[in-house]
Amino acid sequence: VTSSDPYPIIGDLTLVTDGEKESEDGFYVELGEDLQWVQIDLEQASELFGIAVWHYHAQARAYLDVVVQVSDDPEFKTGVTTLFNNDHDNSSKLGRGSDPAYVETNRGRLIAAKGTVARYVRLYSHGNSSDGLNHYIEVEVFGRPKS
Repeated sequence: VTSSDPYPIIGDLTLVTDGEKESEDGFYVELGEDLQWVQIDLEQASELFGIAVWHYHAQARAYLDVVVQVSDDPEFKTGVTTLFNNDHDNSSKLGRGSDPAYVETNRGRLIAAKGTVARYVRLYSHGNSSDGLNHYIEVEVFGRPKS
């Protein structure tokens, strides 16, 4: 797991894929303000069926400009497929999205991947309805290696 914020305010990036979905301290990574992302390297091209994400859910809040993209390019400059985008005004400059905003819960958000083939998964957010910070508790990617 890598991120756009090289020095998270709280937590370590390993928390993003450790299987724990609690929202207490010690279970999430907090990235700085403005547009931030976390990226998961699946280590090989894979056929993806779904991506589940848990942002901080101990308090009712919605994360802004949530965009989930996949690619075979680790820099996300070519071959990018957007699976979810609720940035209705393109303020994050990743394209105008039409997916609905949602309030975080302990159930997370499941995003359909529809068999898209990719090696890298990148999840963006641009603050939340309580403050400008970005939080990730867990990301789970469902799929299988592409043979």
